[in-house]
Amino acid sequence: MRFLAVSAVTGVISWFVLSGLILSVAPVVTLPLLPRAARAARRLAAFERRHTGEFLRTPIASPQPLDGDDIGAVLTSPETRRDVSWLTLQAMLGMPAGMVAIAAPAGVVQNVATAALWPYLPGVTTTLDHPVESWRDAAVALATAVAYGAVAFLVPPLARWYARISAVRLAPRKISLAERLAEVTATRAAALEAHGTELRRIERNLHDGTQNRLVAVVMHLGMVERALRRDPGSALPMVLTAQNAATDALSELREVVRGIYPPVLIDRGLPGAVSALVSHCAIPATYEVRDLPRAPAAVEAAAYFVVAEALTNAVKHSGARRITVVLHADDGLLTVEVTDDGQGGADETRGTGLLGIERRVAAFDGTTLLHSPRGGPTVLRAAIPLGV
Repeated sequence: MRFLAVSAVTGVISWFVLSGLILSVAPVVTLPLLPRAARAARRLAAFERRHTGEFLRTPIASPQPLDGDDIGAVLTSPETRRDVSWLTLQAMLGMPAGMVAIAAPAGVVQNVATAALWPYLPGVTTTLDHPVESWRDAAVALATAVAYGAVAFLVPPLARWYARISAVRLAPRKISLAERLAEVTATRAAALEAHGTELRRIERNLHDGTQNRLVAVVMHLGMVERALRRDPGSALPMVLTAQNAATDALSELREVVRGIYPPVLIDRGLPGAVSALVSHCAIPATYEVRDLPRAPAAVEAAAYFVVAEALTNAVKHSGARRITVVLHADDGLLTVEVTDDGQGGADETRGTGLLGIERRVAAFDGTTLLHSPRGGPTVLRAAIPLGV
């Protein structure tokens, strides 16, 4: 009964939200309100998705979040059409089914009380508005209570039936095999390109940095050898120079290793590693972590680099005064969200930072969403599957 009772409430709200969507589209002047109405529908659907999933004990997958204020994108989005379909179902069936679930047990109680108390309550009537003025009328009230009880007996199967219908309407559209193949092909290409870029970066760092420093060490050791043969007393400064060069080469090599897999992830895990990034950010930043389990090493490394690149971009280009980093896990996804209050206008098609984040996340079959209107704020959200 509780499930249908809640459905009755959301059914009433669905009427208002559905009316808001219609009123946003019908008059042209109200079209700018459409994204807000669509987001309200998405929030209501998200609540009912959790509610229905708990009742059926089967999680219902969530669709892609609705970001941005692009009216055309909202109108053409399959998720928006699915939300409207569910709102219509909830308003037309959810509310009546919930009213039945509430009215049936209430009718039993009211009619039994009426049959028992009619001598003391003159003019009392049954739920069918039949006056009870005699014991015969009381028997009719009891029969009415039995009828309500029969309806109440049907409430549990009615709840299960409606929950299954609602779950079908709430679940995201199933991707066809051809669409999934195209998506996997694109993801694989992005992963290969990201891998190639990473290899070129490592090779460049080793060639331009570490290799040069090691060559310097070899040259200094050669000078030490010649000095030892001629004048051993003059070799000490050269030994110290070679030692410094070796120390620099070791530091350079550690930087390269840190770029492949940061050691701080091994020592402190993802929460501690991101906390270190946030604490060293040039712009004041806050950090929040919610229900974050230990993820596979590759996933943690990807999330770490997403935060690092996002903070770097914000410091260089946003002009922000505050940055917020949030990490949380939900529905098998590790979500990284970086928000800054800067000037906005970020575009992943310009520059390599955001594009690198998108490719790195795509390699894990994850998704990256960027919402950065002119004037800000900028929100970068990356969702990476935990089951890699």
